[in-house]
This record gives sequence, C-alpha cells and structure tokens, in this order.
Amino acid sequence: MGGLFGAILKTDCVIDVFYGTDYHSHLGTRRGGMAVRNDERIVKSIKKIENSYFRTKLGSEIPKFHGNSGIGVISDNDAQPLILGTHLGTFGIATVAKINNLEEISQEAFRHKIHFSEAGGGAVNPTELVGMLISQKDSFEQGIIHARERIKGSCSMLLLTDKGIIAARDKLGRTPLIIGKKESGYAVASETTSFFNLGYEVEYFLGPGEVVHISPEGFRQLVPPGDKMQVCSFLWIYYGYPASSYEKINVESVRYRCGRKLGENDDTAVDLVSGIPDSGIGHAIGYANVRNIPYARPYVKYTPTWPRSFMPQNQADRDLVARMKLIPVKDLIDGNRLLFCDDSIVRGTQLKDNVKLLFRAGAKEVHMRIACPTLIYPCLFLNFSFSRSNLDLAGRKAIHEIEQLNDETIIPDYLAEYADQSSEKCGKMVENIRRKLGLTSLKFQRKSDMIRAIGLPEEKLCTHCWDGSSYY
Repeated sequence: MGGLFGAILKTDCVIDVFYGTDYHSHLGTRRGGMAVRNDERIVKSIKKIENSYFRTKLGSEIPKFHGNSGIGVISDNDAQPLILGTHLGTFGIATVAKINNLEEISQEAFRHKIHFSEAGGGAVNPTELVGMLISQKDSFEQGIIHARERIKGSCSMLLLTDKGIIAARDKLGRTPLIIGKKESGYAVASETTSFFNLGYEVEYFLGPGEVVHISPEGFRQLVPPGDKMQVCSFLWIYYGYPASSYEKINVESVRYRCGRKLGENDDTAVDLVSGIPDSGIGHAIGYANVRNIPYARPYVKYTPTWPRSFMPQNQADRDLVARMKLIPVKDLIDGNRLLFCDDSIVRGTQLKDNVKLLFRAGAKEVHMRIACPTLIYPCLFLNFSFSRSNLDLAGRKAIHEIEQLNDETIIPDYLAEYADQSSEKCGKMVENIRRKLGLTSLKFQRKSDMIRAIGLPEEKLCTHCWDGSSYY
C-alpha cells in the first residue's frame, strides 16, 4: 500500500516530516523517503527499508534538511518522493498509487517522445508517470484531474510546490488523507496516528477526489469532493494502525465491534480466546468480552532484530520471519481449548505452521475466527499484493481443487457462487481451508456484519477482495 505525510509550518518542519513519515512504516515494504523545500531548492533522500526501518535509515541525514515545508512517503513499490522540473515549476511528488494501465500510458508517452528518468529495471516509476500526467496541463489542479482521468486503479498524492503543499485524495477515496493543525502550521497524512505526539489535532478529512492547497496559515479547496466513495474496508480490518481513524471512524473500535459480531454468532466451547499479533488482538478482545471467556496471550511476538514478516520479497523468507517472531507460551497452551481471532487468511502457509506448533505445545483444540469473509479476489486498487498468482490465495486454491481446475483460469460465475456466504459451495471452500490448516473449526465473518462493524453504508466501501465488486 504505502503512506504519506506532509507538513508546512511557520518554523522548520524537518522533525515533523521525519517522525510523521516514520509513523506510516506499517504501510510499506520497500522504500522510504522525504523531501524538504527551503529558499534555495528541494532536498530529498530515499532509502531502502526492506531490512530496516525508515527512522534508522534516514536519521543520520536529518542535518542536511532545513525548510518550512516537506513531504515524506513510505512506499511498497517505487522509489520516491521525486523532484520534477516542469513548466509548472519544480515540485516534489509522492504518491500512494496502483496504476493498472501503467504500461499503456507509458507506451503512449514514448510515442510522443517523452522519456522517463526513473525507469530502472525497465519499468517506469509510477510516481514519475503521475508527475508527467500532471505536467501536461496548465495548472496543478487541472493536471491532477487529468491524471485521474487517465489512471485505472487508484492514486492519492502530495505535491511540494513553491507556494505550499497540494494534497489530492484518490477520486473514489480508496486511500485516506487527513489534515492536522497546530499553532505553528498544518500537516497532512494517511494515518491520524502520526498527529498526536507531534502536537497536531485532527482538523479535516478530505473527501473522495478532493484536492486542497495547504499553507502555514490554513488550507483551501482546489477541487471539491465527488459524490461517490469506495474507501478500502481492509484499512479497518487489517492495514490501519489501531490509533488511526478514517472517515472519523477509529480502527481499534471497529476491530472490537468485528470481534463482538464474531462472538455473537458463535457458541463454541473454549477455555481461552486470543488474537494473532498484532492486528488480530482487537478482534479477539471484542470476541472475548461479548462471550465472557478469558482473554490470554498463548502467543507473544518477539520483535527485536526481526524485520516485519511481509517485508522480505521471498515467500519462504516471509514465512520464516513470521514463524520465528511468534513464540508460544506453553503453560497457557497445554491442555486448553484455544480460540484465535485474526484479521484474514491470505495464503494460509504461516497459519498452518502456527497451528502445528500449538498442537505440538499441547493444545487440545485450536479454533480460528476470521474478522472478514474469505479472500478470493486479488486487490486491484491498493498495491496490496496478496500474491503474484491468484492460486496463492487460500480461498482461490480451495475453489480450484473443488472444481478440479488445472490452471488459474476460472469462470466468473464460480467465484460469485463461492463469494455467496449462504451457499453450499462457500461452505465447501471453508471446510477445504480448515482441513488444510489443521484447525478444529474455522469460521469467517459475514460480510454484512463486517460492514455494520465499520459503520459506513456498503456503497461507500470497497469490498472487492471478498465479492469482486469494483469500479474505477
């Protein structure tokens, strides 16, 4: 996915941009960077964060930055922020984007003899491509509108210009942008988590497609919000940090409500309830509270020296990191019937290893309750790379086995049947996954209950991962 942070102050902004960007580290896997504008120029730095963290990689470079406006980004794909020299002036740009027609737009640019300087490894940098599209028009706001019209996918962005910061939320609001305020100026971020410790109060949630100009004195609207929204449901279920809020709805509160819904629909007899660290914890607390079953931690996470499990690019390495970080507490496992809550099951390989470990540590039963429906459609909008192959998804793999299909090609009607949680085929899919994972029982959240837990109308949420519904 990725995360954005920008600040423009009456004083130096560097520390705010540095720590504000770092507060988005849970959203990205590959690159972290920041750019600061001073009276002379824009200074930037981009680092690889695959084996470390933004704060540790850029901390030593802080002395080279000074200025009152800056932007930062945690990216799960391209190197950014970039600095572009154009007829609109020199500006910095950072994006959270997934451009599904990147190749098509790139080839059209090549036919017009436009070149890209950031095309390392033969692929055009998506952020530079967005900057190119913006620069084809006579103003930043016209350019942003033009870029949105061309892009299939999603794109939220920050522009660092000589007149302030321009923040533009994706046209359907799939990714959030929120403005914070303090006495010395303003900030804009993907995560409200980044505001409190830096002294900001949440001031304004940008609407879908809205574009605003931000200065130390305030902000003004350049493009009004649209009337359609498709914000990603998974932000609350998994991706978002517990302290953050989107559309004025707090992440941890949603997870409590998700867990309560799971508990209200369950009567399985167990001794302890727990959450798979970290995002499963909130769901588990909600479940335990509504069922009045003790909450405990038979798994603890060992974080020193270990990178985030989704960061290594090799799946085997990801599984190893995830396994080594979770340490069982045998005294709480041995002889007990355990029920775990988790945000989702993607591939299931990590969970399968965890289940084996629990039984090896003496668990009598291991039950799993998942806070969302079964994932069967890869994400088209957030660069949330479930896998490079559809068949890596546990749900999709189960469907192929049940239908005895030989390749990734699948009839859309099949998927619709399995996405229907009241159908016999959906039940077969869940049983296939349960058996492969070695669980005593497995239940997924009903989509309607997940939507109620979030608290927005279904038409304002993107639920493509579960039901295939989507539009650009």
